[in-house]
Formats: sequence, C-alpha cells, structure tokens
Amino acid sequence: MSTRFTQRGVPLVESQSLQLIQSAQRLNDVITKYLSQRLLEKGYASLTPSLLSFLSVLECGVNHGSEIARNLDVTRQMVAKTVKQLCQLGYLEQIDGAGKQKEIHFTETGEYLMSDARKLLAEMDKILFRDIDVRAPQVIIDELNTMVCAVNDRRYT
Repeated sequence: MSTRFTQRGVPLVESQSLQLIQSAQRLNDVITKYLSQRLLEKGYASLTPSLLSFLSVLECGVNHGSEIARNLDVTRQMVAKTVKQLCQLGYLEQIDGAGKQKEIHFTETGEYLMSDARKLLAEMDKILFRDIDVRAPQVIIDELNTMVCAVNDRRYT
C-alpha cells in the first residue's frame, strides 16, 4: 500500500509483514506462470499455473484426497474435481485403496512432468541466485521457515 491513510483518513500502519507477503506472492506467481508456460512449450497439455500449484503439493508416492484437502485448506470436492481433471490430462491416476478412499498417484507422464519442472526450477536458481553468496538461498529458506513457526506458535496462544 502506497499511502498511510485511506481515502476516508483512516490511518494505516506500515508493515514489513505485508510487504513480505506481497513480495512472496508476486515471486510465487511469476515463477509459477513462467514454469507452466515453459512446460506447455515442452508439450505438457493444458497445464495452468493453478494445476501446477496443485501438483506441487503432492507426494511422489501415495496421496489421499482428504489429506490434500487438509494441506491446501480446500474442500474434498474441490480436490476431487482437480484430481479428475489431472487424471483426464494423464498426469494422475486413482487406484482403489483401503476402504472407500482412493489412492492418488502420479502417472509416468506426471512423473516426467514433475522432473522437468524441477529441472526448470534448477535453471531458475542460476538466475535468481547468480549475484549473491552461495549460502544466501539456504539462509532465506531457514528464515522463512522460522517465520512460519513463529506465526504458527502465535496463532495457537
């Protein structure tokens, strides 16, 4: 936010947390958009930034819809709809599991997709971290994880 007051004169406090959130979101958006475009160029069909973000939270092994919904804080219906779409695109498959739950797995094409995404991200590392100390990325990651823990600890007090 560029002003310290709203149009009605309500004061707005400056916040580094807000700047951090906005910068992190912009970075996430631009990298995800770049990544999905490059993967489309490699022949991966209908891969939107939203679908790519969904795939990025899945484990390489067995996934379950209820667990994905919990991790993403979305409904199981939303997960089911997205999984169905990714199955139709050939990136995921559902297999009967124990009880009523279906297991969600990457297909071979899905595994290649994620491998190519990781390669593109490794190339991105060279651009993002070219002009900084080689230890800096890990320091940034550690600090962000510390912030996550601090917010989680504060949230429950």
